[in-house]
Amino acid sequence: MKREIIIAKNSGFCFGVKRAVDTASNKNIQEKMYTLGPIIHNNDVVSKLEESNVFSIELSKIDSLNESDTIIIRSHGVSKAVMDLLNSKNLNIVDATCPYVTNIHKKVHDYHNQGYSILIVGDKNHPEVVGINGWCSNEAIITKDGSDLETAEIPKKLCVVSQTTEKQENWQKVLSILIKTSKELVALNTICSATEVRQKNAMVLSKKVDLMIVIGGKHSSNTTKLFEICKENCNNTLLIENETELSIDFLKNTDIRIIGITAGASTPDWIINQVVDKIKLAEKAE
Repeated sequence: MKREIIIAKNSGFCFGVKRAVDTASNKNIQEKMYTLGPIIHNNDVVSKLEESNVFSIELSKIDSLNESDTIIIRSHGVSKAVMDLLNSKNLNIVDATCPYVTNIHKKVHDYHNQGYSILIVGDKNHPEVVGINGWCSNEAIITKDGSDLETAEIPKKLCVVSQTTEKQENWQKVLSILIKTSKELVALNTICSATEVRQKNAMVLSKKVDLMIVIGGKHSSNTTKLFEICKENCNNTLLIENETELSIDFLKNTDIRIIGITAGASTPDWIINQVVDKIKLAEKAE
């Protein structure tokens, strides 16, 4: 049975991730390079880079590097303390932090120095949020959707920013709470415009398909949010990292006539294409 396959607009690599991966792939920098943590939340991409002598290293192992070794800061960015530490080791630092994230660092640092308390809307354990918090002495209030703020004591002078991949819905929930209590509130909506557009396109597409496939790393924050959005509109929604997790037998279901595909910001085009090929292969097997 011939199926219609629709790929959502703005699927796959975002600007910041593509920039980071391209940087890590640049052999004009050094033959062997290191990234501080996995360059992106995609195991296939990380493995491919390892084949080119680009290896992930954790901060706890940083002393194993030699002076002048190249270390790449991934798109999520790092705290000021981490950046200072790397500089003290005389490493060749290549900063591939997404410019949108760097902008958050600067604003948080500036407002913190002006006496504002900082509140971050996002996942407290996500590396981007950890990095942002590090530009205000790790003193930020961090909330996912504001549900933990209802009974909390909110500072009267507050600057609010967001993880770049957060849902607009959560941003609005937090603001609706803060605006009731804060006397001086600076709200900087730092959700990346590409993230917002990607989520909207996925939402629209998931409403009109029989099967929605979300492709991305299981530990990717933006991919998880895409899955949550699609699942709200299409019960038949799958989250996969690559085509190996897609069952041909499952795709033979005759009730599946229209298939929608979206992909997280850390998913390269070649993985999306492999998923499409797998679906077409299932059609031939029927």
